[in-house]
Amino acid sequence: MNVIIKKATIDDIPSIHKITIEAFQKYALDLGLPDQVKALKETYESIEKDLKNKIVLVAWIQDEPAGTIRCEILPPGNVGYISRFSVRPQAQGMGVGRALLSAIEKEAVERRVSLLTLHTASKMTSLVRFYYGMDYYIDSTTTDRGYIRAYLCKELKASNKALSKPVNMK
Repeated sequence: MNVIIKKATIDDIPSIHKITIEAFQKYALDLGLPDQVKALKETYESIEKDLKNKIVLVAWIQDEPAGTIRCEILPPGNVGYISRFSVRPQAQGMGVGRALLSAIEKEAVERRVSLLTLHTASKMTSLVRFYYGMDYYIDSTTTDRGYIRAYLCKELKASNKALSKPVNMK
C-alpha cells in the first residue's frame, strides 16, 4: 500500500477533524473511558491554531486521508511533543502510522530536535508495542487524565534506522 505524507493546509482541517474523532472514539472505547479523552473535544478552530504553531502532517492512501500527526517543538527547541497522532480505524495495520511517525521524525531531525516525546494509554498493549518497535521507550507514567498514560521518548540521530527509510512527502 502506497502511503503519501503531506504537510497539512487549512483545506485539510475537515479531514484532520474526521480522522481524529474516528481514531480517538475507538481509543476511548478500547479504554472504556468515553468522556475522558480530550481529543474528542477538538474543534476546527483548535486544528487551525495547531496548523500555525505545530508541524501537522496528513497521510493519504489512494487520494483518501488516512491519518494525521502533530508535533510541537518545545522551548528551547530540542524537544518535540507528538499529539493527536491518529489513524482511521479502517486504515490501521496498513503502515500509515509507521509512515507518519517516520515523517515527523525526519521533520524533527531537520529542525535539530534531539528528543521526541508523546503520551499513550499504558494499557493499550498494541500501541505500546508499536512505539517500542519504532525505538521509543517509556520514561514515566501519569494519571493526570484519569487513566494511566505512559510518557514515551525517542532520542533522534541522523543515522537512525527509522530515518533511513524513504518517506513520500509532497
